[in-house]
Amino acid sequence: MSLNRRDLLNLGAGLAAASAQSTLGGPAFAASKRGFQPSWESLADGYKTPDWFRDAKLGIWSHWGPQCVPEFGDWYGRQMYQQGNPFYDHHVKTYGHPSQFGFMEFIPRWKADRWDPEGLMRKYKAAGAKYFMSMANHHDNLDMFDSRHHAWNTLRVGPGRDIVGTWEKVARQHGLRFGVSNHSAHAWHWWQTAYGYDAEGPLKGRRYDAFRLTKADGKGKWWQGLDPQDLYTGRNMVIPDGIDSIAAANAWHDKHDGEWLETPPPNNPAFTANWLARQNDLVDRYRPDMVYFDNYGLPLGQAGLSATAHYYNRARAWRGASGVVVTGKKLSPLQRRGIVEDVERGFSDRLRPEPWQTDTCIGNWHYDRALYDRDGYKSAQDVIQRLIDVVSKNGCLMLSIPQRGDGTIDDKEERVLEGMAGWIAVNGPAIYGSRPWRIFGEGPTKLVEGMQNEGAAKPFEAADIRFVTKGGDLYALPMAWPSGELVIESLATSGPTSGGEVRRVELVGSPAPLAFKRDGKGLRVEIPSARPAFTPVLKISGPGLV
Repeated sequence: MSLNRRDLLNLGAGLAAASAQSTLGGPAFAASKRGFQPSWESLADGYKTPDWFRDAKLGIWSHWGPQCVPEFGDWYGRQMYQQGNPFYDHHVKTYGHPSQFGFMEFIPRWKADRWDPEGLMRKYKAAGAKYFMSMANHHDNLDMFDSRHHAWNTLRVGPGRDIVGTWEKVARQHGLRFGVSNHSAHAWHWWQTAYGYDAEGPLKGRRYDAFRLTKADGKGKWWQGLDPQDLYTGRNMVIPDGIDSIAAANAWHDKHDGEWLETPPPNNPAFTANWLARQNDLVDRYRPDMVYFDNYGLPLGQAGLSATAHYYNRARAWRGASGVVVTGKKLSPLQRRGIVEDVERGFSDRLRPEPWQTDTCIGNWHYDRALYDRDGYKSAQDVIQRLIDVVSKNGCLMLSIPQRGDGTIDDKEERVLEGMAGWIAVNGPAIYGSRPWRIFGEGPTKLVEGMQNEGAAKPFEAADIRFVTKGGDLYALPMAWPSGELVIESLATSGPTSGGEVRRVELVGSPAPLAFKRDGKGLRVEIPSARPAFTPVLKISGPGLV
């Protein structure tokens, strides 16, 4: 049953007090003294990252929605309302002024009419994915599932299908763990550009569609019965009248609604209450193995803690143990014990004691035709190098393969997946179920810790070697194919990582052992020129190495 506006206002006003008592999931789901409470201390004390996640190593993400329709890249919905922005210019030229053709008009154009989830899942599994994630909503605030608390969902508008439910069924049929990503906690400030206006030009001062549209305006239209304010979230932080330059308008947005806010909207408690109801509904309906929050810490203050405690407690009821993963970004040491840290489009420069994840994309988060045209995707080798680096540091890689609005992926994305599949077919046994070694690796390429910095990284070299262990053996994974002899300095006869005896070295995918010698400079291995995959993996056996 859906909550009405009065219910949401009452629920929002009492959110903090209610959260202190339960996870707002109803009395049957309330946290007991033995269950998780909605606090960081309780989450940290009771949570353990499940082994399935530590073993899985590689996930693929469907970061897909109506913003893929214009094929112009990420954050189209916000930037199409910012005069002077290339997205705005493209939108006006292609679709018209945003006072007349607003973002919501893309929703009926998102038909997903060529979407083949079964065929895509086969490709993703062949490429090595052990878990799959469906986006449940983006900052554009459209729920891509059978939402009981938000009428703007894909069963009512757009594709007319349960996107999350379909992916969930197909992923599980293929033996993959299933996750969902929730980005909608930022909608309340992200959408405020849609309430703005042109600061310059012939339509100066004319407010965009979100400012003027009401439920009554939908009579006789495709969105009849829906309130655009529920999609655009309401006038939470509206730019004032009278700004008369593009530069000043953009500066206003940057200072106000352009900040990455994790706090609840101060004058709109109904938004926070509705977000929590939708999130709890999402996990109750689809019982995911993983929830990705696109947030620093957890979203919306106490609401994020309540949602996480509810999810952990419900997972215990489903499975007998929590066994699930929640991710957040830029975590404190306490927070890293309660949820899993995610590093977006970035690196770790160290071997982390806690399991973690990096998420990246071979292109732009939402489909970008120009990137395809200029051959801008990551290659299969780029992806595998990232996987190797992350796994050696106790992490997992979640990779997005952008889909077009019709649900398909393009031929260049197909080739990336095929290249990954070829490498995984040979070397996958060294990746899945592995654990870190004494150190993560060696080599000249130095990575900078942090998020959203992958574009500045230098290419890896053959001398950049990463290590993992599995089944009592040590695996060495050079980032490129060496020419002739490979020297593994960390396995010199003396040094902090030299313990153990090397008795056998094999090239994974090749039946014969390799010639080697070990001295004070390192383990020297003759690498054959025949390449079973585009980067080699060495299996090194002997007592005391692991």
